[in-house]
Amino acid sequence: MLPSHDLSRREAIKTGALGAAALCSQRLTAESVAGESESTKLSGWIDAHSHIWTRDVKNFPLATGQTLEDLKPPSFTAEELLETAQAEDVQRVVLIQHHIYHGWDNSYMIDAAKRYPDKFRVVGMVDDTTSNPGQKMKSLQTDFVTAFRITSLIRGAEQWLLGDGMAEMWRTAAETNQAMCCLVNPEDTVPLDGMCERFPETPVVIDHFARIGEAGEVLERDVKNLCNLARHKNTYVKISAYYALGKKKPPYMDMVPLIRRLLDTFGPERLMWASDAPYQLEGENSYAASISLIRDRLEDLSLGDREWLLRRTAEKVYFYDSDG
Repeated sequence: MLPSHDLSRREAIKTGALGAAALCSQRLTAESVAGESESTKLSGWIDAHSHIWTRDVKNFPLATGQTLEDLKPPSFTAEELLETAQAEDVQRVVLIQHHIYHGWDNSYMIDAAKRYPDKFRVVGMVDDTTSNPGQKMKSLQTDFVTAFRITSLIRGAEQWLLGDGMAEMWRTAAETNQAMCCLVNPEDTVPLDGMCERFPETPVVIDHFARIGEAGEVLERDVKNLCNLARHKNTYVKISAYYALGKKKPPYMDMVPLIRRLLDTFGPERLMWASDAPYQLEGENSYAASISLIRDRLEDLSLGDREWLLRRTAEKVYFYDSDG
């Protein structure tokens, strides 16, 4: 059951933006104000989702069948990412394994995290069909891998959550606090609900709104299925990848109703902004436009809520072993 303030917020949103703004402002406590000023000074914002790759294929080979000509953009190194992010006061980034380019080899992201331990954490990948995937997860935790990407896009919607190896990964994640980060389509949220029910202590993150709106239309049934996951206390959602959803163009205001729906259901403490760079940097889309939607355009957000969306949720889920 949702807390009473969330129920009140739902009613306010139904009656208009002014009512929602008033209720949002009530969430800003003295504690959040004090925490925000200190935390902002120390760390800036966090991007909860970006990819990187390098043309140094001698040290970091590409996956089978991939060549330098396949890299789009041709280069997006850790340093290029930091330069892009820091221009918007994004001081830390969660790096996401790019299976197409690097398969199950997490080495380039781990190398970046070791070179910039105060800047990066890693969402790696482990093949659940191999032996002892849980042990591999534990061994990677010392290399700044604080979460793992799983996806229906590799094995298909009917198979991706099945098997002893996948169950072992979910059990291990509950033990190590390494989140299971799910790149899924809207229909995949239904079987995910069953896994969250089966492994209630496992932290789970849904990437990119579960890709709702990728075809241009945000369907109510998809939103309901995503919101149903809020009943699991350890489930989070990335409000990200605006370039690929809805109208797919800045300033992305068409995504605001969905964001407010998720705020009402999950609360800001379980939502996190992310860019999905470098794909967010194509055409008229930009890094600045992505963060601006949350940082500048949602005027009815309290300072405390904005702090959760732009830093504190990602910090809790991914940077739990840092001093930030």
